[in-house]
Amino acid sequence: MKNNFLDKRLRWLIFFRVVIATFLLCITTFIRIKEIEPSLQALLAPVYFIIALTYLFSFAFLFTPKIIKNIRLNIYIQSLSDISLITALVYVTGGIGSIYSVFYPLIIIYSALFLAGRGGLIAASASSIFYGLLLDLEYYGFLQPASPLGYDYNFDTNYVFSRIFIHIISFYIIALLTSFAARQEKKARDLLVEKESAFDQLDLLHKSIIESVDTGILTVDLNRNIKSFNKGAEEISGFLRSEIIDKKIDYVLPVFLNILNKENQWKQGSRFEAADSGKILGCSVSPLVDGNRKKIGDILIFQDLTTIKEMESHIEKNKRLAFVGEMAASLAHEIRNPLASISGPIQMLSKNLEMDETDRRLMQIILRGKDRLEGFVKDFLLLARPKQSERKDIDVKAIIDDVLESLRFSSEWREDIEVIKNLCNQTSIYGNKAEIRQVIWNIISNAVQAMPDGGRLKIETSEVFNDTKEYIEIWISDNGCGIEEKDQDRVFEPFYTTKENGTGLGMAIVYRIVESHMGKIKIKSKSGKGTDCIVLLPQKEVSDGEDSRC
Repeated sequence: MKNNFLDKRLRWLIFFRVVIATFLLCITTFIRIKEIEPSLQALLAPVYFIIALTYLFSFAFLFTPKIIKNIRLNIYIQSLSDISLITALVYVTGGIGSIYSVFYPLIIIYSALFLAGRGGLIAASASSIFYGLLLDLEYYGFLQPASPLGYDYNFDTNYVFSRIFIHIISFYIIALLTSFAARQEKKARDLLVEKESAFDQLDLLHKSIIESVDTGILTVDLNRNIKSFNKGAEEISGFLRSEIIDKKIDYVLPVFLNILNKENQWKQGSRFEAADSGKILGCSVSPLVDGNRKKIGDILIFQDLTTIKEMESHIEKNKRLAFVGEMAASLAHEIRNPLASISGPIQMLSKNLEMDETDRRLMQIILRGKDRLEGFVKDFLLLARPKQSERKDIDVKAIIDDVLESLRFSSEWREDIEVIKNLCNQTSIYGNKAEIRQVIWNIISNAVQAMPDGGRLKIETSEVFNDTKEYIEIWISDNGCGIEEKDQDRVFEPFYTTKENGTGLGMAIVYRIVESHMGKIKIKSKSGKGTDCIVLLPQKEVSDGEDSRC
């Protein structure tokens, strides 16, 4: 990185050298054209030659880094070349009287900037030697000053050596001051690089955190234009960042518009929920402010709470079932013993007594009430949490056929019900045969009761793979009266029923049995169009610790 920085500066140095050479060329050409001083014409040819050398050297310096890889050595070569060219320019333009000695400090300055303090001092020393040697050689007559005809060298010793001394002192002062400035500039540059590196790391950490969380985070400006959108927001909303950046939130995510419009009605940091495309989102809004605490937009943080809400509903149902189970366990003994003591004598009386028609009807009412009460207690006990029932591999197809055969001889069946079966080849599951039969019986019985005028009963099974586990999906559909949307969430609640003589325990029992088998049950229904009941049961044994959600 440092070499790239020096290489870039080196090209700027070459550029400025060409600019200065071009400036000198323009001045020389102007003098020649105007012929302001005819006596100076003899000096122009050497000046043109030096300018041409400057162009030539500049062009060569573009390629020397490819030959000499050491950039510092390249700068030393350029510095020495420039000092030599300036010394030649000073000589051909009057020597001790030349004004072009002012170019020496330029060499010293860029040497100090490129090569730090040592480079500046070396350039100052070289400039002092070249300039001093030139003036000494002229003073002692070893070099004839390149001057117009008739020019007499009449400078005394004090003037010559004082001029050399002043130039040397100025060269070293410039070198020291430039070196100090170069050191300060280097410190500032290093500090800036360090700060930039720290900022880049902080920015990378910030982006990593924002992009890694599964929470959706978006920001909008005061005009409600979306300015940022993290990966979690993409997964929750289904939109890509590239699709919605700088677009109005009103059009792409209208569910958040009312939230932002009402943000002043909530305390900062408070959470609330919103429904969007079947998902339940938990949201919070905070103002986005700049360094002066001036609001420049809003930050909206949101999560998909759909699964959590389903789990809460699942837990609530389990609580209700557990409560009913506790009631069943405590009341079963108290109900069944008196019921048994009543049942026996009534059956004996019904056989031995001679009753008229009225008494016989009354006796039948008592017996039906007794049977119903026994069935209620039996169902009530099924909601309790008994010990683990015996389970093994069972054939769902055989159970379905058995249930259908039994229902055909029941009073609930209608002859105009069309049964459609579409069962897969693999119908083996791991469970308790009696309990699974109870599940299928209750569901099919409900489907038959929903079609008092006949209809279509469809039973399908299929293999399902979920989370590397194998399940059998049982899909039981009817085209009966259906269930109203407001009642669908209460189908599995104990004692909830829409039937005149129903106990409200049938589907609660189904839910309890499916759950105890580590399965899943779901209801889909439309009022007046029918109901689909989907049951998912594992093919193999699943431990309680494994997640069977689908």
